[in-house]
Amino acid sequence: MAKTSKAHDKTAVRLTQILLKLNSGEKLNLYQLADEFKVTKRTIQRDLLERFAFLPLIKDNGLFYLEAYYLGKLTSHDIERFACLTGVKALFPVLKDDFLRELFDARITQAYLVKGQHYEDLSQKTDQFKQLEQAIIKHQHIQFNYKDKTYRAQPYKLVNHTGIWYLAAIADEQLKAFSFSKLKNIIIETAQFTPNAETHQRIEQEDGIWFTATKREVILKIDSSVAHYFQRRDLLPHQHIDKILEDGSLIISSRIAHDHQILPLIRYWLPNVHVISPDELRHSLLQGLNTYLNNNTEIQ
Repeated sequence: MAKTSKAHDKTAVRLTQILLKLNSGEKLNLYQLADEFKVTKRTIQRDLLERFAFLPLIKDNGLFYLEAYYLGKLTSHDIERFACLTGVKALFPVLKDDFLRELFDARITQAYLVKGQHYEDLSQKTDQFKQLEQAIIKHQHIQFNYKDKTYRAQPYKLVNHTGIWYLAAIADEQLKAFSFSKLKNIIIETAQFTPNAETHQRIEQEDGIWFTATKREVILKIDSSVAHYFQRRDLLPHQHIDKILEDGSLIISSRIAHDHQILPLIRYWLPNVHVISPDELRHSLLQGLNTYLNNNTEIQ
């Protein structure tokens, strides 16, 4: 009995440590975990694929990690409790994956409310979404119609940007983003391609869905009254705080692929954001504001 208890304690400790890693956003490698906890790779596979089957885990390039929405939401007490439940769930019929998933989701959502993001409804295109998911996993070429043009592409990722889903794919020898809802007549080919590591890296590192290799630098001045928002987290593409002025205002640089990537953000923070450079971006901003004011005057 004591031996069984000791084995369960060891399992619970391992599961707790793995949950802590997942909760903090780490991407886990089976071999590294097996080496760290002195168990077999098969044991770690069982932990992730069976014991943690109720978790919203993502597997990508051999790494396992938690869906972004769930990161950092569990306390150490929550994690210990889930680890214990997971370690003994085979002994209790009630502790099925569905039950644990409901318990996990309830624990997450009771203390958190996400506002300000409206996700597009893809309920009518679930099958197509799953088709693309499998094509990405199996590295299969696809064909589709998009804006009255037919493409043959290598699909790399389904990317959610500001609530809208995009397909990141190589088409016409370039990395492009296609709005998923506008894809038509999707055909999954049996022909496969070899994914490129640099392409994966570009997609992962890009702030949005502008995958143009050439980017321009934008320099902005942020008034002190709103500076803390920009210091708290990056609000601009590839944001970097270059200087904090004596009055608390900021000089910030941003790298963009297209004016439309940053103009809506600048307009949102007016009049507390000022474009220092480039001149053409400032002129484009002013021209847009003048057009709006003139149209608004005519309506009145």
